Amino acid sequence: MTLITIVLLACITFLTRYLFLHPKLPLRIGPKLESFLSFSAPAVLTAIWVPIIFIQDNQLDISFTNPYLIAATVAVFIAKKTNSIYFTLAASVSVFVGLRIFLL
Repeated sequence: MTLITIVLLACITFLTRYLFLHPKLPLRIGPKLESFLSFSAPAVLTAIWVPIIFIQDNQLDISFTNPYLIAATVAVFIAKKTNSIYFTLAASVSVFVGLRIFLL
């Protein structure tokens, strides 16, 4: 069932992108709608990462023992300081794995 859901969502995503990106299709969006849609990616990404980081065992967890929160905080500071995606990824994953090994 999960595989069917993933395939259907992938098809829906592809079709919605294809309708707007294919040059021969007459469908065009206006500048106001385009401006409005520019907020959709950050909104979706926020809806994905906020529950992962802040919700543990169906409860809000903002303690210092939450490895997700600590690694995300480290990632924010490293990204701001270095502007390097790869270094930020490596450092934050290393912090997360280290915390998972030593805190649990």
